[in-house]
Amino acid sequence: MKPALSAVLGIAMIAAAATAAAQPAADPEREADVPAERNTSQVAADAPANRADDSDNPLFGESPLPLNYPQFDLLEDRHFAPALDRGMAEHLEEVEAIAGNPEEPTFENTIVALEKSGRLLERAAGTFYNLVGADTNDARREIQAEYAPRLAAHEDAILLNADLFERVETLHEQRESLGVGPEAVRLIERYYIDFVRAGAQLSEQEKTRLKEINAELARLETRFSQNVLAEVNASAVVVDDRDALAGLTEQAISAAADAAEERGLDGKYVIALQNTTGQPPNTFLENRDLRRRIHEASIARGSRGNEYDNTGVIADVMRLRAERAAMLGYSNHAQYVLEDETAKTPEAVDDMLSQLAPVAVANAKREGEALQAMIDREQAAKGEPTFELQPWDWAYYTEKVRQAEYDFDEAELKPYLEAGSVLENGVFFAANKLYGLTFEERDDLPVYHPDVKVYDVFDEDGSQLAIFIFDMYARPSKRGGAWMNAYVSQSELRGTKPVVANHLNVPKPPAGEPTLLTWDEVTTMFHEFGHALHGMFSDVTYPYFAGTRVPRDFVEFPSQVNEMWSDWPSVLANYAKHYETGEPMPQELLDKVLASQKFNQGFATTEYLAAAMLDQSWHRLTADRVPGAGDVLAFEAAALARNGTDYAPVPPRYRTPYFSHIMGGYAAGYYSYIWSEVLDANTVEWIENNGGLTRENGDRFRQRLLSRGGSRDALQLFRDFAGHEPRIEPLLERRGLTAPAVDDPDAPPERPSAPVSSDPLSR
Repeated sequence: MKPALSAVLGIAMIAAAATAAAQPAADPEREADVPAERNTSQVAADAPANRADDSDNPLFGESPLPLNYPQFDLLEDRHFAPALDRGMAEHLEEVEAIAGNPEEPTFENTIVALEKSGRLLERAAGTFYNLVGADTNDARREIQAEYAPRLAAHEDAILLNADLFERVETLHEQRESLGVGPEAVRLIERYYIDFVRAGAQLSEQEKTRLKEINAELARLETRFSQNVLAEVNASAVVVDDRDALAGLTEQAISAAADAAEERGLDGKYVIALQNTTGQPPNTFLENRDLRRRIHEASIARGSRGNEYDNTGVIADVMRLRAERAAMLGYSNHAQYVLEDETAKTPEAVDDMLSQLAPVAVANAKREGEALQAMIDREQAAKGEPTFELQPWDWAYYTEKVRQAEYDFDEAELKPYLEAGSVLENGVFFAANKLYGLTFEERDDLPVYHPDVKVYDVFDEDGSQLAIFIFDMYARPSKRGGAWMNAYVSQSELRGTKPVVANHLNVPKPPAGEPTLLTWDEVTTMFHEFGHALHGMFSDVTYPYFAGTRVPRDFVEFPSQVNEMWSDWPSVLANYAKHYETGEPMPQELLDKVLASQKFNQGFATTEYLAAAMLDQSWHRLTADRVPGAGDVLAFEAAALARNGTDYAPVPPRYRTPYFSHIMGGYAAGYYSYIWSEVLDANTVEWIENNGGLTRENGDRFRQRLLSRGGSRDALQLFRDFAGHEPRIEPLLERRGLTAPAVDDPDAPPERPSAPVSSDPLSR
């Protein structure tokens, strides 16, 4: 599952950007001792003065570059704090003028005025938090820690403003008689919902406590994020002996040597960790002890009792979230979150996950039996005692089974998957065939890191649609995962066009070597570009609805649809060519790739569902039931057992102490990937049945869904495109999970699948 997207700035989203900087693997930050009850004018007044000369701060005005592209070449770390300070102060002045307007509230003088407010803060915070995710440093971490609670307080100062809420509430009551269009009516409704969900109807005493909770959560979530990044770097596995790296490619070994040299460990090798539990080198490493070391280093992150230990942070965050949910009238944080998603209720999420989990775990156990049989055979052939399959063995023996069953291994693919060709001859090629887009790389715009590329994006008529930023390589200053964010969002009201970015974490090869991708990295590139298309095709009036500002459990849907083009025959034939000879990928190899698509899906689905159900378990707790720091891992183990996903060889994709998604925008929402995949599978089925890669299909998807952003009900957008309600069967078929789960006599009986209703995925 690929994380995606940044929280986008807006009146109700500023603190979200502070705590989930570049989404899905959240970037919340560290502490600054600012009392939550203070309003933003106090915060701004107390902020350190003269941190930069105002005259040279590029954030203070709109960028003069095309489409307001950020002036990365002029930006210095000293510019961020003054811009954030001034941005908060100006925004609060604008909001107070709206709230105190003596005229009767109208759509123009209240809602539209709010949509036009906060431009400096949006520009400063958006640029800053995007860079924190992509290329952080000590100075940025300090600013991030200081401003997370300040931005939370700023949001509270707006959404808990009684006079402002009174105006919004009045318009909400009158919305059907105002004579404004459907998008405007929906905007009024969304503002009202945001204010209510933020606590606008609470008593003053309750509001005071709510502000304290929000400020403390901003500090804690920030600390969690910084701990995760720091320990990923600190937990890298050091290898003394080159022979221990047998199984890795020469390129991978050279990269490990370079990583060691950068740390002053000449003559050694460093295996850097990725953010997930499973670590890619374990697919190929022959040395079982080294595989075990890597796995144990991975799962111990955040719970070692060192300075990066996150168990206490988790306990405090879950307790505060539960308290806040109860204050707002909800049974738990999950109920609070899901009410505003397409799922609507925790029960709806349970219904879908409980359909999938028994089948997935049963399939994983069958896969595990096949792996154990291979281990037994190999050990017997060597005359050595066998051993029990462990998590650090799974990827290694899975690759062996793949080779035996499909007669190929991943290493055979990589020479045909050169990164530049995948992007320009694959991702861009598909976008041209579907939507008529063309792309031109430009080197005259500044970038924040030398590895970043920039492209102009043109519509079929030659007009500029957007600017696309592509940031492919992993580095210590970049958070894990893959995601999209927007530096500038489209809006007719503001007259802006999109500047969007995709970020991956592909290991950078040694100098002079080509970047050869795994198949998963290829599909990730297509996936993240699906998010970029969602942002670039936005065609809405109001910033609130622009691009990816849709429910969390809908936002992954368009990006997952875009993955289908990675192995579409005409697309793959255009990019999958040997990087040295230019020869196309042999049809025989392609056939093996396609035939193996459902291979190991029991594992993949189980590790994901274990994490998704763990997320739900944490967020169903009331404050009095949240375990203390010392019991966090025990709670996790009990939750996995209760959910039926505690199959030892397949641990969760993320364990709680490094589960960054649930500290940001995916709290109680990690289920969103599989929820969205139901819509995706239905949509892919529709496209395949209606001609596939055609302009007609692309234009239909663009016009009826991608361009609409959040301006219409999300599931209605799906129905507008597909012409029917979503069904779960296409997803089960895609993942090869249609076989009955009969292997485990203790597993609960399968529920019959049913159509997905317009509310939740149906029961």
